[in-house]
Amino acid sequence: MLSACGRFVIVFNGEIYNHMELRQSLVKAETAQAWIGHSDTETLLAAIAHWGLDDTLCRAHGMFALALWDRAETRLSLARDRMGEKPLYWGWAEKDLVFGSELKALRAHPDCPREICHEALAQYLRFMCVPSPRSIHTGVYKMEPGTILTVDSAPPAWPPKAPIRPGERHGSISIRRYWNLNTEIEIGARNLIEDEAEAVSTLGQVLGKSVQRQMLSDVPLGAFLSGGVDSSAIVALMQTQSTRPVQTFTIGFDEAAFDESPHAAAVARHLGTDHTKLRVTDGDAREVIPDLPQLYDEPFADSSQIPTHLVCRAARQHVTVALSGDGGDELFGGYNRYIRGPGLWRRISSVSPPMRRLAGHAVQAVPEHGWNKVGAAYNRISTGGTGISDLGTKIHRLGERLRLTNSLDDLYRNMASTWIEPEMLIVGDVTEPPSQLDDLMPEFGADDPAMRMMVQDMRTYMPDDILCKVDRAAMGISLETRTPFLDPDVIALATRLPMGMKIRNGQGKWALRQVLYQHVPREIIDRPKVGFAIPIGLWLRGPLRDWAEDLLSHKRLAEEGLFNPDIIRQTWSEHLSGNRDWSARLWTILMFQAWHAAQAHA
Repeated sequence: MLSACGRFVIVFNGEIYNHMELRQSLVKAETAQAWIGHSDTETLLAAIAHWGLDDTLCRAHGMFALALWDRAETRLSLARDRMGEKPLYWGWAEKDLVFGSELKALRAHPDCPREICHEALAQYLRFMCVPSPRSIHTGVYKMEPGTILTVDSAPPAWPPKAPIRPGERHGSISIRRYWNLNTEIEIGARNLIEDEAEAVSTLGQVLGKSVQRQMLSDVPLGAFLSGGVDSSAIVALMQTQSTRPVQTFTIGFDEAAFDESPHAAAVARHLGTDHTKLRVTDGDAREVIPDLPQLYDEPFADSSQIPTHLVCRAARQHVTVALSGDGGDELFGGYNRYIRGPGLWRRISSVSPPMRRLAGHAVQAVPEHGWNKVGAAYNRISTGGTGISDLGTKIHRLGERLRLTNSLDDLYRNMASTWIEPEMLIVGDVTEPPSQLDDLMPEFGADDPAMRMMVQDMRTYMPDDILCKVDRAAMGISLETRTPFLDPDVIALATRLPMGMKIRNGQGKWALRQVLYQHVPREIIDRPKVGFAIPIGLWLRGPLRDWAEDLLSHKRLAEEGLFNPDIIRQTWSEHLSGNRDWSARLWTILMFQAWHAAQAHA
């Protein structure tokens, strides 16, 4: 779209939820804009012409990736939203600078690099995704959230040796932050809300306003509902602002341990939503697997990608836009690692490294199913949803990681890792590069151990895993997803809540729960947190075994020359024996192999 003044040309992907408010501000500023229609893109262009790009993006509440051409200054700018809801790739195709929302768009250029970046591969094996700013291809990068890339003149004809980070320059190309998470946390920590009633009331108002903004749509709209705190809070606030029952969607599985649909149905009944539950069989879920390489563009191995795509598919049969509860855990302290990690580190930090290794071997000596029995017994006597699901897997993961843990940051990194020494899997001399986990912490406001973990998740896990998973799963079937928790006002408020209003009495999301309890009884909500999971481990020993065996065969791995076949075959053998659940590790290899095979035939 061309701006009314004729200076700017924009390519825009996304939504600006407050664009009508921005338009009213422009009218009050007497910008003499003659509006042609009601598009948020038109509003965005007029705002850029009036306020400039950085100021406009700071004012905008939305999810987006954009490219802006300034005809007067002959300047190209690429920008991505604050938290990374929408993807944006860029890089070199020989001497051409290319950019787009999908890698497959860049690969349409005959000279786009297709070489595997081994540093990115090592990060993928650790995190189950390729974290920005790298992509799986050498010379192609992902824009980091909240940043602007500017090309002031003809770009250099050679790519940089390493990704350009905010504050750095490569020839005529530079990257800067227009929004900084560290700064947001520091501001919030200096303006804490100490009064609990004020905190809960303000959270209800601010989150309600975000939901209201994101409900504006000229196409059918609904919401995902798992029955957990986050999605239930979003749906409850939607229903209070709707004159008709909100359309809600969930999927159910035959395996009771993976099926949250009864909880979602209970919440839906209480709120009076128009609820749709899709019963999914193992076969339905497995049929999605061949589509994953095309959906995700580059290797991606969070196996909840499968149920996420299925619930998106169910919603798309009825609506075009769906609101989700993503972001609630990271902002309000929902993950078990925030709740139990700091105390765990205090206990193990006083133990010598040799004793830690011994303790790690000891807890792994008890089979996972044995620990699961202990967890089930604990959950029966726990109150207020403070139990732990899938204890055996978590205990074994912890036991393995104790030997490499020398600080709280090590503990977080190891808890977030799938393969904890990924370089050993890759053929050749590969050094895993630094990630955003190595960036500086806020100077103020991240002293609390749980807060440090939350910051790290907001930098990496949320944009590169959670938001990537949902965006690709939804856009693959033309469903738009929106995340009210990631509204900048909600983020700013979350930084103002003391940790005691997030984690209390062994339970996360205290303040958010108080908002939800005003709409849904706590007995419907309070239960141990369960991830959006499927029984991948069982499937790999059963119906997916032949498929996996083909991708993991020693001959194939050796011929391709990327991975060490012996380590992978040993891991596969241990998993098949039933003594260990290596499904997460194996899934990273399988998803890479499936993606790599698809690229070879593209």
